[in-house]
Amino acid sequence: MDYIHLTSPCGRDCFNCPFYLALNNPRLKQFVAKRMGLDPEIVECEGCRNIEGKCKLLMGFNIGEECKIYRCSKEMGITFCYECEEFPCRLLHPLADKAEKLPHNIKVYNLCRIKKIGIEKWAKEEAKQSFERYFKGKLESCVAE
Repeated sequence: MDYIHLTSPCGRDCFNCPFYLALNNPRLKQFVAKRMGLDPEIVECEGCRNIEGKCKLLMGFNIGEECKIYRCSKEMGITFCYECEEFPCRLLHPLADKAEKLPHNIKVYNLCRIKKIGIEKWAKEEAKQSFERYFKGKLESCVAE
């Protein structure tokens, strides 16, 4: 698997994303669409780099057509945001808006791990658990006893 190509510039692991996985899984597509209250045609994505940041999901939430982070990475000529002198910048700032549905707040963490251990190791050993912890982890799991 081409982990570089299937990881967005912001560090989102497209290869674990339900919208990417829904491309070849009609049941998952219907489940995710119903759960998020979206049209099933929006709930499918070929991966950020394959669609050049023109995310149907962002359009479905009326956020806009093109991802600003993707556009910025192209303008800067970088593969991942951590390669930029401005990292981390305001575009990567965590937000509460739609955080319960969209895993945008794990971007900086993922990018730091990719930079530290490399894309292959991160993708194979950490990406899935990072995504799952975002949705299923508890704050108390971070507190020392």
